[in-house]
Amino acid sequence: MVSDSLSKRKLLSALCHGSSLLSTLVVSFSIPLVILLVSDDPVVKDNAKEALNFHLNIWLYGVIFGILTLILIGYLLLGILALVSFILPVMAIIKVLVNPSEVFRYPFIFRIL
Repeated sequence: MVSDSLSKRKLLSALCHGSSLLSTLVVSFSIPLVILLVSDDPVVKDNAKEALNFHLNIWLYGVIFGILTLILIGYLLLGILALVSFILPVMAIIKVLVNPSEVFRYPFIFRIL
């Protein structure tokens, strides 16, 4: 029974973090939101909140860097943002699969939720 709950925790936590790799549309945001609302596991809820915060930060940085393309530095920053928005969720997925009892904390983000 313990391994079932651990497998469920791994799956739901990885799904929360991996949702940002799907797209930047409503679907990628709604997956961790639904998991946050439905799950009763505190670790899964914390991972869902962290994934939602990551989504919000990526969108905010994308808007700011998009505006900065007017002075050309935004192109470089958007490229860096694209790399970060791919690498960090992959790191999060690996971390929650290896140690499902810990919540992955994204570096350099504002925690809104």
